[in-house]
Amino acid sequence: MDRYLVLEDGSVFSGIGFGGLSDNSGEMVFNTTMTGYQEVLTDPSYAGQIVNMTYPLIGNYGINLTDSESSKIQVAGMLVRELCDTPSHTLSVENLDNFMKSQHIPGIRQLDTRAIAKRIRTSGVMRGLITDSPDASVALKTLKNLDAYGDINFVNGVSTNKISQKTQINDTNAPRVVISDCGVKNNIIRMLSSRGCEVISVPDDTSYKDILDLKPDGLLVSPGPGDPNLLEYIGDNIKELIGKMPIMGICLGHQIIAESLGAKTFKLKFGHRGGNHPVQDLRTGKVYITAQNHGYAVDPKSLPLDLKVSHVNLNDGTVEGLVHGTLPLFTIQYHSEAAPGPMDNTYLFDEFVHTVKTMKAII
Repeated sequence: MDRYLVLEDGSVFSGIGFGGLSDNSGEMVFNTTMTGYQEVLTDPSYAGQIVNMTYPLIGNYGINLTDSESSKIQVAGMLVRELCDTPSHTLSVENLDNFMKSQHIPGIRQLDTRAIAKRIRTSGVMRGLITDSPDASVALKTLKNLDAYGDINFVNGVSTNKISQKTQINDTNAPRVVISDCGVKNNIIRMLSSRGCEVISVPDDTSYKDILDLKPDGLLVSPGPGDPNLLEYIGDNIKELIGKMPIMGICLGHQIIAESLGAKTFKLKFGHRGGNHPVQDLRTGKVYITAQNHGYAVDPKSLPLDLKVSHVNLNDGTVEGLVHGTLPLFTIQYHSEAAPGPMDNTYLFDEFVHTVKTMKAII
Protein backbone atom coordinates (compact mmCIF):
# COMPACT_ATOMS: atom_id res chain seq x y z
CA MET A 1 0.00 0.00 0.00
CA ASP A 2 1.43 3.37 -1.03
CA ARG A 3 1.89 5.89 1.76
CA TYR A 4 3.15 9.46 1.69
CA LEU A 5 5.08 11.85 3.88
CA VAL A 6 4.12 15.47 3.23
CA LEU A 7 6.19 18.24 4.84
CA GLU A 8 4.94 21.75 5.42
CA ASP A 9 7.47 23.15 2.92
CA GLY A 10 5.49 21.27 0.23
CA SER A 11 7.92 18.40 -0.32
CA VAL A 12 6.43 14.92 -0.72
CA PHE A 13 8.13 11.55 -0.22
CA SER A 14 6.44 8.30 -1.18
CA GLY A 15 6.98 4.76 0.06
CA ILE A 16 5.17 1.67 1.30
CA GLY A 17 3.04 1.79 4.42
CA PHE A 18 3.53 -0.38 7.48
CA GLY A 19 2.30 -0.28 11.06
CA GLY A 20 -1.02 1.40 11.84
CA LEU A 21 -3.43 2.57 9.15
CA SER A 22 -4.36 5.99 10.55
CA ASP A 23 -2.95 9.27 9.24
CA ASN A 24 -0.76 11.04 11.77
CA SER A 25 1.08 14.34 12.02
CA GLY A 26 3.99 15.61 14.08
CA GLU A 27 7.21 17.53 14.15
CA MET A 28 9.58 15.95 11.63
CA VAL A 29 12.95 14.94 13.15
CA PHE A 30 15.71 12.46 12.35
CA ASN A 31 17.78 10.05 14.41
CA THR A 32 21.20 8.76 13.29
CA THR A 33 21.59 5.84 15.69
CA MET A 34 22.34 2.38 14.27
CA THR A 35 20.41 0.45 16.92
CA GLY A 36 17.84 1.22 19.61
CA TYR A 37 14.73 1.68 17.48
CA GLN A 38 12.56 0.10 20.21
CA GLU A 39 13.90 2.60 22.74
CA VAL A 40 13.28 5.43 20.26
CA LEU A 41 9.69 4.33 19.63
CA THR A 42 8.88 4.19 23.36
CA ASP A 43 10.86 7.21 24.57
CA PRO A 44 8.40 9.81 25.94
CA SER A 45 10.71 12.59 24.74
CA TYR A 46 9.57 11.76 21.18
CA ALA A 47 5.89 12.47 21.91
CA GLY A 48 4.40 14.51 19.07
CA GLN A 49 7.21 13.73 16.62
CA ILE A 50 7.64 11.68 13.45
CA VAL A 51 11.08 10.08 13.58
CA ASN A 52 13.12 9.48 10.44
CA MET A 53 15.73 6.74 11.03
CA THR A 54 18.78 7.38 8.84
CA TYR A 55 20.41 3.97 9.37
CA PRO A 56 19.31 1.97 6.31
CA LEU A 57 18.09 -1.24 8.02
CA ILE A 58 15.60 -1.13 10.89
CA GLY A 59 13.80 -3.99 12.65
CA ASN A 60 16.44 -6.69 12.17
CA TYR A 61 16.48 -7.81 15.82
CA GLY A 62 12.74 -7.45 16.39
CA ILE A 63 10.94 -6.26 19.51
CA ASN A 64 11.65 -7.72 22.96
CA LEU A 65 10.05 -7.49 26.40
CA THR A 66 12.85 -5.56 28.13
CA ASP A 67 14.02 -2.61 26.01
CA SER A 68 10.93 -0.37 26.00
CA GLU A 69 11.44 2.94 27.81
CA SER A 70 7.76 3.36 28.66
CA SER A 71 4.51 1.42 28.56
CA LYS A 72 3.61 2.35 24.97
CA ILE A 73 4.85 3.74 21.67
CA GLN A 74 5.28 7.50 22.02
CA VAL A 75 6.24 8.63 18.50
CA ALA A 76 3.66 9.90 16.03
CA GLY A 77 5.23 7.85 13.26
CA MET A 78 8.45 6.24 12.04
CA LEU A 79 10.18 6.35 8.65
CA VAL A 80 12.70 3.74 7.48
CA ARG A 81 14.65 2.83 4.36
CA GLU A 82 14.50 -0.97 4.66
CA LEU A 83 12.24 -2.73 7.17
CA CYS A 84 13.13 -6.24 8.27
CA ASP A 85 10.00 -8.43 8.44
CA THR A 86 11.80 -11.53 9.72
CA PRO A 87 13.95 -10.46 12.68
CA SER A 88 16.56 -12.74 14.20
CA HIS A 89 17.24 -12.52 17.94
CA THR A 90 16.69 -14.91 20.82
CA LEU A 91 14.75 -12.29 22.80
CA SER A 92 12.50 -11.16 19.94
CA VAL A 93 8.76 -11.69 20.49
CA GLU A 94 7.39 -9.87 17.41
CA ASN A 95 8.48 -7.76 14.47
CA LEU A 96 8.44 -3.98 14.26
CA ASP A 97 5.51 -3.90 11.82
CA ASN A 98 3.20 -5.81 14.15
CA PHE A 99 4.37 -3.84 17.19
CA MET A 100 3.35 -0.58 15.51
CA LYS A 101 0.14 -2.09 14.16
CA SER A 102 -0.89 -3.13 17.67
CA GLN A 103 -0.77 0.51 18.80
CA HIS A 104 -2.06 2.10 15.59
CA ILE A 105 1.16 4.04 14.87
CA PRO A 106 1.83 4.52 11.14
CA GLY A 107 5.16 4.06 9.41
CA ILE A 108 6.57 4.28 5.91
CA ARG A 109 9.25 1.99 4.46
CA GLN A 110 11.27 2.16 1.22
CA LEU A 111 11.91 5.87 1.69
CA ASP A 112 15.07 7.80 0.91
CA THR A 113 15.56 8.58 4.59
CA ARG A 114 18.87 10.36 4.06
CA ALA A 115 17.26 12.75 1.58
CA ILE A 116 14.65 13.54 4.25
CA ALA A 117 17.40 14.13 6.82
CA LYS A 118 19.20 16.48 4.41
CA ARG A 119 15.95 18.38 3.87
CA ILE A 120 15.54 18.87 7.64
CA ARG A 121 19.19 19.87 8.09
CA THR A 122 18.80 22.49 5.36
CA SER A 123 15.37 23.87 6.23
CA GLY A 124 15.15 23.02 9.93
CA VAL A 125 12.56 20.92 11.74
CA MET A 126 9.03 21.31 10.41
CA ARG A 127 5.67 19.64 10.70
CA GLY A 128 4.93 16.57 8.64
CA LEU A 129 1.96 14.34 7.87
CA ILE A 130 1.93 10.61 7.18
CA THR A 131 -1.03 9.88 4.93
CA ASP A 132 -2.38 7.30 2.51
CA SER A 133 -3.84 10.04 0.31
CA PRO A 134 -1.79 11.08 -2.74
CA ASP A 135 -3.41 14.55 -2.68
CA ALA A 136 -0.65 16.74 -1.22
CA SER A 137 -2.86 19.83 -1.24
CA VAL A 138 -5.19 18.25 1.34
CA ALA A 139 -2.23 17.28 3.51
CA LEU A 140 -0.77 20.80 3.35
CA LYS A 141 -4.10 22.29 4.35
CA THR A 142 -4.21 19.91 7.32
CA LEU A 143 -0.67 20.88 8.34
CA LYS A 144 -1.47 24.58 8.06
CA ASN A 145 -4.34 24.21 10.54
CA LEU A 146 -2.32 22.30 13.15
CA ASP A 147 -1.00 23.89 16.31
CA ALA A 148 2.75 24.46 16.23
CA TYR A 149 4.79 21.83 18.06
CA GLY A 150 6.23 24.51 20.35
CA ASP A 151 2.75 25.60 21.44
CA ILE A 152 1.72 22.21 22.87
CA ASN A 153 2.52 20.99 26.38
CA PHE A 154 3.38 17.36 25.62
CA VAL A 155 4.65 16.74 29.15
CA ASN A 156 1.05 16.67 30.42
CA GLY A 157 0.42 13.67 28.19
CA VAL A 158 3.43 11.59 29.21
CA SER A 159 3.86 12.34 32.93
CA THR A 160 2.49 9.98 35.56
CA ASN A 161 -0.94 10.95 36.88
CA LYS A 162 -0.25 10.03 40.49
CA ILE A 163 2.56 9.75 43.02
CA SER A 164 3.84 6.19 42.71
CA GLN A 165 6.52 4.02 44.25
CA LYS A 166 8.79 2.74 41.48
CA THR A 167 11.26 0.72 43.52
CA GLN A 168 11.31 -0.34 47.14
CA ILE A 169 14.56 -1.25 48.87
CA ASN A 170 14.67 -3.53 51.91
CA ASP A 171 16.94 -1.14 53.75
CA THR A 172 15.62 1.53 56.11
CA ASN A 173 18.74 3.61 55.39
CA ALA A 174 18.30 3.52 51.61
CA PRO A 175 18.29 7.01 50.11
CA ARG A 176 14.93 8.11 48.71
CA VAL A 177 15.06 9.82 45.33
CA VAL A 178 11.97 11.56 43.97
CA ILE A 179 11.67 11.87 40.20
CA SER A 180 9.77 14.83 38.82
CA ASP A 181 8.28 12.93 35.90
CA CYS A 182 8.33 14.97 32.71
CA GLY A 183 8.52 11.77 30.66
CA VAL A 184 10.90 9.57 32.62
CA LYS A 185 12.53 6.60 30.87
CA ASN A 186 12.52 3.19 32.50
CA ASN A 187 16.31 2.99 32.45
CA ILE A 188 16.61 6.06 34.70
CA ILE A 189 14.63 4.20 37.34
CA ARG A 190 16.83 1.13 36.85
CA MET A 191 19.99 3.23 37.17
CA LEU A 192 18.87 4.64 40.51
CA SER A 193 17.49 1.41 41.95
CA SER A 194 20.62 -0.54 40.98
CA ARG A 195 22.57 1.94 43.11
CA GLY A 196 20.45 1.19 46.16
CA CYS A 197 17.94 4.04 45.92
CA GLU A 198 14.25 3.96 46.72
CA VAL A 199 12.56 5.70 43.80
CA ILE A 200 9.26 7.61 43.84
CA SER A 201 7.81 9.24 40.75
CA VAL A 202 5.56 12.32 40.97
CA PRO A 203 3.45 14.12 38.34
CA ASP A 204 4.91 17.13 36.56
CA ASP A 205 2.59 19.56 38.38
CA THR A 206 3.32 18.27 41.90
CA SER A 207 3.90 21.18 44.30
CA TYR A 208 7.20 21.52 46.10
CA LYS A 209 5.35 21.13 49.41
CA ASP A 210 4.00 17.74 48.36
CA ILE A 211 7.48 16.70 47.24
CA LEU A 212 8.93 17.74 50.60
CA ASP A 213 6.21 15.74 52.35
CA LEU A 214 7.73 12.62 50.74
CA LYS A 215 10.97 13.35 52.67
CA PRO A 216 13.27 12.90 49.68
CA ASP A 217 17.04 12.67 50.03
CA GLY A 218 17.47 13.70 46.40
CA LEU A 219 15.48 14.96 43.41
CA LEU A 220 15.87 14.07 39.74
CA VAL A 221 14.10 16.15 37.08
CA SER A 222 13.57 13.81 34.16
CA PRO A 223 13.78 14.14 30.38
CA GLY A 224 10.64 14.76 28.39
CA PRO A 225 9.16 16.25 25.22
CA GLY A 226 8.48 19.75 24.01
CA ASP A 227 9.45 23.35 24.66
CA PRO A 228 10.79 24.10 28.17
CA ASN A 229 9.33 27.61 27.95
CA LEU A 230 5.87 26.09 28.46
CA LEU A 231 6.92 24.47 31.73
CA GLU A 232 7.43 27.42 34.04
CA TYR A 233 5.07 25.80 36.55
CA ILE A 234 7.55 22.94 36.98
CA GLY A 235 10.49 25.33 37.32
CA ASP A 236 8.68 27.35 39.98
CA ASN A 237 8.38 24.25 42.16
CA ILE A 238 11.94 23.10 41.49
CA LYS A 239 13.27 26.51 42.44
CA GLU A 240 11.78 26.11 45.91
CA LEU A 241 13.66 22.81 46.33
CA ILE A 242 17.10 23.97 45.20
CA GLY A 243 19.49 23.91 48.15
CA LYS A 244 17.28 21.62 50.22
CA MET A 245 18.65 18.38 48.71
CA PRO A 246 20.94 17.20 45.88
CA ILE A 247 19.28 17.73 42.49
CA MET A 248 20.06 16.24 39.09
CA GLY A 249 18.44 17.27 35.81
CA ILE A 250 18.55 15.28 32.58
CA CYS A 251 17.77 16.72 29.11
CA LEU A 252 14.44 18.58 29.50
CA GLY A 253 15.09 18.54 33.25
CA HIS A 254 18.40 20.29 32.59
CA GLN A 255 16.60 23.01 30.63
CA ILE A 256 13.83 23.45 33.24
CA ILE A 257 16.34 23.84 36.07
CA ALA A 258 18.43 26.31 34.06
CA GLU A 259 15.35 28.41 33.31
CA SER A 260 14.21 28.28 36.95
CA LEU A 261 17.51 29.96 37.89
CA GLY A 262 17.18 32.68 35.25
CA ALA A 263 18.81 31.20 32.15
CA LYS A 264 17.23 31.18 28.69
CA THR A 265 16.73 28.37 26.18
CA PHE A 266 16.48 28.41 22.39
CA LYS A 267 15.31 26.00 19.69
CA LEU A 268 18.00 24.25 17.66
CA LYS A 269 17.66 24.21 13.88
CA PHE A 270 17.31 20.42 13.70
CA GLY A 271 18.22 19.16 17.17
CA HIS A 272 20.55 16.42 18.38
CA ARG A 273 19.22 12.89 18.03
CA GLY A 274 21.52 9.90 17.82
CA GLY A 275 23.98 7.72 19.68
CA ASN A 276 27.40 9.13 18.80
CA HIS A 277 27.59 12.77 19.92
CA PRO A 278 30.98 13.68 21.42
CA VAL A 279 30.74 15.61 24.70
CA GLN A 280 33.64 16.91 26.79
CA ASP A 281 33.50 17.04 30.58
CA LEU A 282 35.30 20.33 31.20
CA ARG A 283 36.06 19.31 34.79
CA THR A 284 38.30 16.44 33.70
CA GLY A 285 38.96 17.08 30.02
CA LYS A 286 37.63 13.63 29.11
CA VAL A 287 35.47 13.14 26.02
CA TYR A 288 32.44 10.83 26.15
CA ILE A 289 30.26 9.34 23.42
CA THR A 290 26.67 10.23 24.26
CA ALA A 291 23.12 9.42 23.24
CA GLN A 292 21.01 12.52 22.64
CA ASN A 293 17.42 13.46 21.88
CA HIS A 294 16.58 17.12 22.23
CA GLY A 295 15.49 20.06 20.12
CA TYR A 296 16.26 22.90 22.56
CA ALA A 297 19.44 24.09 24.27
CA VAL A 298 20.48 26.45 27.08
CA ASP A 299 21.93 29.79 26.01
CA PRO A 300 25.35 30.06 27.73
CA LYS A 301 25.26 33.85 27.55
CA SER A 302 22.17 33.91 29.76
CA LEU A 303 23.57 31.87 32.65
CA PRO A 304 23.48 33.41 36.13
CA LEU A 305 26.82 33.74 37.91
CA ASP A 306 26.28 30.70 40.14
CA LEU A 307 25.72 28.30 37.19
CA LYS A 308 28.81 27.09 35.34
CA VAL A 309 29.09 25.09 32.13
CA SER A 310 30.48 21.63 32.96
CA HIS A 311 30.04 19.84 29.60
CA VAL A 312 30.07 20.99 25.98
CA ASN A 313 29.11 19.38 22.67
CA LEU A 314 32.24 19.08 20.52
CA ASN A 315 30.21 19.18 17.30
CA ASP A 316 28.63 22.59 17.74
CA GLY A 317 29.79 23.94 21.12
CA THR A 318 26.33 23.89 22.72
CA VAL A 319 25.91 23.50 26.47
CA GLU A 320 25.69 19.85 27.54
CA GLY A 321 25.94 20.20 31.31
CA LEU A 322 25.76 22.70 34.17
CA VAL A 323 26.93 22.68 37.75
CA HIS A 324 26.02 25.07 40.57
CA GLY A 325 28.91 26.89 42.19
CA THR A 326 27.86 26.37 45.81
CA LEU A 327 24.86 24.02 45.94
CA PRO A 328 24.58 20.24 45.26
CA LEU A 329 23.00 20.63 41.84
CA PHE A 330 24.11 19.54 38.38
CA THR A 331 22.39 18.99 35.05
CA ILE A 332 23.10 17.09 31.85
CA GLN A 333 21.64 17.84 28.41
CA TYR A 334 22.25 14.36 27.00
CA HIS A 335 20.88 10.99 28.12
CA SER A 336 23.25 9.75 30.80
CA GLU A 337 21.05 6.66 31.27
CA ALA A 338 21.32 5.56 27.64
CA ALA A 339 23.87 3.03 26.41
CA PRO A 340 24.02 3.24 22.60
CA GLY A 341 26.96 0.80 22.62
CA PRO A 342 29.42 2.65 24.84
CA MET A 343 28.57 2.69 28.55
CA ASP A 344 30.37 6.01 28.99
CA ASN A 345 27.95 8.07 30.98
CA THR A 346 26.66 6.07 33.93
CA TYR A 347 29.34 7.73 36.07
CA LEU A 348 26.97 10.68 36.36
CA PHE A 349 24.50 8.55 38.34
CA ASP A 350 27.40 7.43 40.53
CA GLU A 351 28.20 11.09 41.24
CA PHE A 352 24.58 11.95 42.00
CA VAL A 353 23.90 8.96 44.26
CA HIS A 354 27.21 9.46 46.08
CA THR A 355 26.21 13.07 46.84
CA VAL A 356 22.75 11.95 47.96
CA LYS A 357 24.15 9.29 50.28
CA THR A 358 26.83 11.61 51.67
CA MET A 359 24.36 14.38 52.50
CA LYS A 360 21.89 11.87 53.97
CA ALA A 361 24.64 10.56 56.27
CA ILE A 362 25.51 14.09 57.40
CA ILE A 363 21.90 15.01 58.12
